[in-house]
Amino acid sequence: MVNDQPKFEPDPRYRPGDESPPPIRIAVSGAGGHVGYGLAFQLASGALFGFQQSLTLSLLETPAAMKRLQAMRLELRDCAFPLLDDVLFSDDPHEAFADADWIVMLAGQAAKIDAGSRLDLVRANGPIYVEHGRVINLVAPRAKMLVVADPCNTNCRIAMKYAPNVPVQHWFALNRLDRMRATALIAEKAGVPVKRVNRVTVWGNHSGKIFPDFHNAFIGEQRADQVINDPDWSRRVLEPMISHREKELFALHGASPSATATYAILGTIRSINTPTPVRRRFGAAVRSDGSYGVPQDLVFGFPLRSDGQHWSIVEGLYIDEYAESRLNENIEELEQEAVVAGV
Repeated sequence: MVNDQPKFEPDPRYRPGDESPPPIRIAVSGAGGHVGYGLAFQLASGALFGFQQSLTLSLLETPAAMKRLQAMRLELRDCAFPLLDDVLFSDDPHEAFADADWIVMLAGQAAKIDAGSRLDLVRANGPIYVEHGRVINLVAPRAKMLVVADPCNTNCRIAMKYAPNVPVQHWFALNRLDRMRATALIAEKAGVPVKRVNRVTVWGNHSGKIFPDFHNAFIGEQRADQVINDPDWSRRVLEPMISHREKELFALHGASPSATATYAILGTIRSINTPTPVRRRFGAAVRSDGSYGVPQDLVFGFPLRSDGQHWSIVEGLYIDEYAESRLNENIEELEQEAVVAGV
């Protein structure tokens, strides 16, 4: 039986015989935005680390947003969450990140669907992640990081460069949003419950170039393309829908989706901290080790497995000529972003 409770590396602050482990300290940058607001309440409720683990939230925002964080702090206290030890807030990353166990990075200018380019976003948000990396290197070298703000792959690479004291295995960028969308669409096409769809992989950059890998997805224990007898569906429908879903939601709602982002953040951290079931995998963007021909140092979406403490890239998936061309598109885009970012 797989233990579905998260496992964590031994904490030097915890001594055997203590009644309970010390609270996990979670820092969130850009905490005053829509995603940060929803995420804070989910974390405080025990939705991620379980109902035995207490936690401290440390919220970071700009000086102009301090009143918003004050309001969040009051609301969090009003909820009387039994697991929430404390709520701290600051406009100084040295204070907010100090001794964190996890840091979720939401800070940055939001992507504008109908204006500018990804390279403009690299220029706007890159300096934030230079500072984040430098501060983490000094005050939180034990922490694990999940970068969410776009362009998250390149922001992650920037921060990683400026935090040489932090193991590269502690850095992740979010792509679970795309994986969730692909899973739901495959389930809908096959006419099966979502829980039947597994081993979905999204490769590359969290952008319009991202490649949802239909060929290596499964429905139950059958390959998805053996259940869905429509050879062109993936290229005709699945890939374009994943590529344009952000634009579709923005047009309907006037903002980027926050609920799905929150759920994806929780799911990613849970998958990293929980042993991956046999014959399953999860996904995030991590530093490439050269697997599947992806140049080293790119932060790239891969299929992953975890033992609850350490993760690894799943090797041996079949990559045909078309899939290789899609991976190469993502490599090219990430290399362009890296040049602009100076990493």
